[in-house]
Amino acid sequence: MHSSAATRHFSGTYAEARRKFLDAAAESGATVESFVLDAHRGALGETLATDVALLGAPGAARLLIVSSGTHGPEGFSGSGCQVATLHDADLLARLAQAGVALLLVHAVNPHGFSHLHRTNEDNIDLNRNHIPFDAPLPANAAYAEVEPFVLPASWPPGAADEAAMAAYIAQHGLRAYRTAVTAGQYASPDGVFYGGTGPSWSNRTVRAILRKYAANATDIAWIDIHTGLGPYGHGEKIYPGRNAAADLARARAWWGADVFAPFEGNSASPDVSGPVVSTVYDECPQARASLMGLEFGTLPDLEVLNRLRADTWLRRHPEAPADQQRAIRQDLRDAFYCDNDEWKGMVLGQTRVVLLQTLQGLKAA
Repeated sequence: MHSSAATRHFSGTYAEARRKFLDAAAESGATVESFVLDAHRGALGETLATDVALLGAPGAARLLIVSSGTHGPEGFSGSGCQVATLHDADLLARLAQAGVALLLVHAVNPHGFSHLHRTNEDNIDLNRNHIPFDAPLPANAAYAEVEPFVLPASWPPGAADEAAMAAYIAQHGLRAYRTAVTAGQYASPDGVFYGGTGPSWSNRTVRAILRKYAANATDIAWIDIHTGLGPYGHGEKIYPGRNAAADLARARAWWGADVFAPFEGNSASPDVSGPVVSTVYDECPQARASLMGLEFGTLPDLEVLNRLRADTWLRRHPEAPADQQRAIRQDLRDAFYCDNDEWKGMVLGQTRVVLLQTLQGLKAA
């Protein structure tokens, strides 16, 4: 397949991505349902929704879930993979033959996807939001110490802010700095990597989807597609599930020895509290769950983090000049979506391999 033919599945805006997804789902004969985020509109005034497409028998025992857009503009790549899958007659035939149902969850965070924010309509990072809110919130004492120079009064940061950051890193190390910033925090609602103080709309929606479409599954594999960490175009296979030896062993048996677990300390991803995929343990206790965060690299990690800082700073400063706002928005989009055929081809190829491996794993289940 010629690269530009393959990359036609990708889109330039959330509105276009949603249209392509719904069209491809209709063409493939999928069962489609839309969960509309009523209180908000998109950047172009469009409806915002998490859309699901189910191919295969409702109530199938073996279910493959592929989700996109947990972190807003990371949805550009995930949506492209989902649309490509809906057009992949060979893969769909293999799934049908194996009796594996396919559930595509498009735009877990439609507001962030449309408005080019990693976080949702409430500045919540959804992969920090799926925690038991009836228990004490996770503590991240170091965050309060770093926030003043991570989100300074003006952007770009001044010399004093840079010096404060350098001093912190010199004292505590780069890894401790990254953990303080990215692990998740629950005390600063307009800060970075904020987890919220209750379940977000997206959290409630994902749970409703699982209760409806996965209630009878005995084996669930869930691939959540992400971008922004790791080497350019490389898809790191991150295990985001429970720290259970059998589950991690199964992930490596299905997907390879290069499955990395954040709790082992060798992943590009921090060990975060409350990823979206962890809802499967609450909502589908009857099922054996095999989980993966498939993370495609874009720019160097600290550059991505700096652009996220700028994005959060902009939310605090809506009075910023229009040209600065546009530049920050564009920079954030570019941090999560490499809009060229080479990168898109790398993303599609590696995703298809993972889906085939997952199908083989589910068949043997």
